[in-house]
Amino acid sequence: MEQLVKNAAGRLVPTVVNGVKQTPFQGVGKYKPSGKKAAPPIRSCSEYPADGNKIIKSLKDALLKCGLQDGMTISSHHHFRNGDLVMNQVFDIAAKEGIKGLRWFPSAAFPCHKPVIDHIKNGVVDWVEGSLNGPLGDNASHGNMNGTAVLRSHGGRWQAIQDGEVHIDIAVIAAPTADAFGNATGDRGPSACGLLGFGLADSMYADKVIVVTDNLVHFPCVPWQIQGQNVDYVVVLDKVGEPEKIVSGTTQLTKSPDRLHIAELTAKFVRKAGILKDGFSFQAGAGGTALAFAIFLKEMMKDEGIKARFIRGGSTRYLVEMLEEGLTDFILDGQTFDLEGVRSMRENFGHINTSPFTSYNWHGKGNFASMLDVVVLGATEVDVNFNANVVTHSDGRMLHGIGGWQNCLFSKCTILPIPAFRNRIPVIVDKVTTLVGPGELVDVIVTERGIAINPLRKDLIRATKNSGLPIRKIEEIKAEIDDLIGGQPAKPELDDEVVGIVKWVDGTVIDSIFKIAD
Repeated sequence: MEQLVKNAAGRLVPTVVNGVKQTPFQGVGKYKPSGKKAAPPIRSCSEYPADGNKIIKSLKDALLKCGLQDGMTISSHHHFRNGDLVMNQVFDIAAKEGIKGLRWFPSAAFPCHKPVIDHIKNGVVDWVEGSLNGPLGDNASHGNMNGTAVLRSHGGRWQAIQDGEVHIDIAVIAAPTADAFGNATGDRGPSACGLLGFGLADSMYADKVIVVTDNLVHFPCVPWQIQGQNVDYVVVLDKVGEPEKIVSGTTQLTKSPDRLHIAELTAKFVRKAGILKDGFSFQAGAGGTALAFAIFLKEMMKDEGIKARFIRGGSTRYLVEMLEEGLTDFILDGQTFDLEGVRSMRENFGHINTSPFTSYNWHGKGNFASMLDVVVLGATEVDVNFNANVVTHSDGRMLHGIGGWQNCLFSKCTILPIPAFRNRIPVIVDKVTTLVGPGELVDVIVTERGIAINPLRKDLIRATKNSGLPIRKIEEIKAEIDDLIGGQPAKPELDDEVVGIVKWVDGTVIDSIFKIAD
């Protein structure tokens, strides 16, 4: 087994993963990168048609023209979420061509990609480096990949590409609309899914880039979110995605009375803490409670005549309503979570498409996430030191990706509205199963049994001292939950084999995910 070392968070992590040397987590803000950004090979216009027509008759032909071979890294974006219809085809083609040992580098994989498990079994795909939602995460938790899962935030993925940590051989970019030159957008066409920002780094840094579309338009495709100058080939398919499936289970408004209460408490905390004021900014995650928070906040803003300068998205119809009702100047959209968000991006001047570079990349000259006044996010577990987990459950299985969650922790106030327990399993624990976010960056925990403020945030404690809100110590809330359900459940049985690692925003390794014991 690869030697494990203890990092600055006290977690055991490997120093080599998938043959690549790793730097253990050194503390928040402690690791300083060096060197130059990576770059793709220089190309010449003489290699491409003078008339700009880059259309190739099939996806198979495009992959072969890109030089598809054993051991390559194939990347993709996840803006179709559970409605992607392209990447399973890519690996089916690779299998028929006898290709082995691929690394798949998606910005996220979803349950629709369950067929990739068969390609892992037959050796076409060795491992996946990207957010693993559902079946692929469960499969990896049992040690069934031929490599180690590497989980990164959205900003961490951009960082890894630009720093040369991950070299992409072929990028496959599904685009709802494109022209023959390769300019592409996601905000229009029969399969419109919103923006394509998660594929932008792939288009800029990959050796070869294929745009796959089901809506070919005459040049120029505008507004282009992917530039044709970065594209090698264009493929036209009957359908590239099912946009109605960008609305997944995590983007549905909660109907639970307890969670609606948590969402309302969260909005009240924002107001009582003095964060809710004219020109403020916020971001709410895609979970049902976070969406409900946005609705409660909206009503408070209307009642008090407050307007936000900008809202960071994941855009949803609730944020679109705020924009169209004049409650914010801008939605700075990183990912479109429903079809109203898609429509708004197409129609509203103030609905701006962004990318992980502008929003989240830690190895840039600043990013939008740190400029937020408040961010509201979810978590699978939180411990008494405010450390938080979003990728594994208390049973040790990795079922979720990080998304932009880690990057958003750098906002001026990070709030995690979470239920005290799920299915009689406590969410507040002594020690999180997997460390994804250090406690020093988590400011407030809101549960149906009270609000806990991180002792480091003395300003928030002072601001809400006489607010009438149920402010409690996190240890008190945990003790009450433990009494209610009869104590903490047994920890999961895990082997000493590392099946995945969690990267911090700077590319260091913050924790390991261990194989579930058979």
